[in-house]
Amino acid sequence: MAQEIAEKVGCVSADRYAEIVAELRKLVETTTRAQFTIGDYALEIEPMREVGGQEHSDEMFSVKKSLARVAEDVGLTYSQVRRARWTSSRWPKDRRQSGVSFTVHEVLAGIADERERFEAILNPPQPRGRWTADDAKRRVGRQVDVPVTPQEKVSAIHTLAQDEEVAVVVTGDLLRRPGVVAQVKPEDKVRVVEELTRDDEVAAAVVPRFLHRPAVVARVAPAEKVRVVEELTREDHVAAEVTTGLLRRPDVAARAMADDTARHQVNHAQVERGRQAREHFEENSPIAPVIRKIDRSVEFLDLVTACHAFVAAAGRVVPGLRDRQLGDDEQSVIRENCARVRATLDWIETAVDTGKVDMDGELARLLQGE
Repeated sequence: MAQEIAEKVGCVSADRYAEIVAELRKLVETTTRAQFTIGDYALEIEPMREVGGQEHSDEMFSVKKSLARVAEDVGLTYSQVRRARWTSSRWPKDRRQSGVSFTVHEVLAGIADERERFEAILNPPQPRGRWTADDAKRRVGRQVDVPVTPQEKVSAIHTLAQDEEVAVVVTGDLLRRPGVVAQVKPEDKVRVVEELTRDDEVAAAVVPRFLHRPAVVARVAPAEKVRVVEELTREDHVAAEVTTGLLRRPDVAARAMADDTARHQVNHAQVERGRQAREHFEENSPIAPVIRKIDRSVEFLDLVTACHAFVAAAGRVVPGLRDRQLGDDEQSVIRENCARVRATLDWIETAVDTGKVDMDGELARLLQGE
């Protein structure tokens, strides 16, 4: 039973199939002669205007009008007559090959070089030893009807997927096949991902998935990591949370504080936070007035303590200068510092007497050692 099925072509036996093919070849031969005859007559009515079949645009209207009239009078379409005329112009009668269909002649007519064209039809592909329509299309670089090679199949898919709706469905189906995706080149995968994530909502859903894959994050260049973090922390509350977490890591905190600007900003933030907390306390706390009185007492005690510390230090150090002669430079330094002390004492007395603690420019420069 299996042998009987193998010997059939479609619903007919192999012998019957051979008989049908022989009859059809005779009909194709007859059809080929008929189509060349149509082309020859069309050429007689409207000869080609230029060598190679390219005609001036200002002559095309009259040519089309004549060919359309012929087509209408004999019951053909304009395109059939036009194609027959052009094919006949490319194949002089002595170059037309018996046993080769008009379709093959028409396809090979696309070979621009006349000598190459005439040689090509005499050398059909092996091992078949005869021309088929698809073989002719391969010869001139056109898409075949029955693709065989991977490249031909790819071309066929591209042609079928020119419609965007079809392309969408095909792409989705292919991306669901792991074996197909695995063979796509890395650069093409990148391009596909970029195209698929142009929509912000899609990109927002995809990016977190990548960031959860340590192996992916590890391969990102340091500069790109920095840029990603900067983009993700544009919102202040996000940046605050991230920064807090990072500064809890000793190595990170140490490297961050090595930056003068960062350190200054941290110190400034601490001072500002303290000021804001104090202002909030003074404005809202019911015990703020009592605390302010205590603050004043503390300031008084601090000032008394500072004076006492100075007097005690001087009483301890000055006796040590007995019988010691200081050099000129040393005396100069001591005198400068004594001037600062006198200015500071004057400033303290003024503050105590008037309550004004502002210092003039000269005093400020003196205290700063300028």
